[in-house]
Amino acid sequence: MATTDKRPFFLNLIKIRLPVTGFVSFLHRVSGLLMFLVLPLAVYLFDLSLQGDNGFQRATELLQLPVIQLVCLGVLWAIVHHLLAGIRFLFIDFDIGVDKQPAILFAWLVFLLEAVIFVWLAVEIFL
Repeated sequence: MATTDKRPFFLNLIKIRLPVTGFVSFLHRVSGLLMFLVLPLAVYLFDLSLQGDNGFQRATELLQLPVIQLVCLGVLWAIVHHLLAGIRFLFIDFDIGVDKQPAILFAWLVFLLEAVIFVWLAVEIFL
């Protein structure tokens, strides 16, 4: 009695339908990676800004570039998402929101709060 194995042989993220809790977990990892990868740029800009008036002026000029502002928006999203998803995972560590329905509710709450806080911070910082 041979049964065919219907599990995928390769990881194709387009074909796999993750639940909303899986998206929160995946984006939590992506946001952590993004924050880690942007550290050299942040350290460079911080070092440049501490080198006197000319360095500070150069750092502010670099921060006015559209590409750098786009990177800053991405990092802002990463910080907000990582913080809120991290709080959700801390609740899960304390066995709060572990069952299926509360987990889905908390995942949607993370996305909702993330959108509100991100837009609010982006408007306050960039406008």
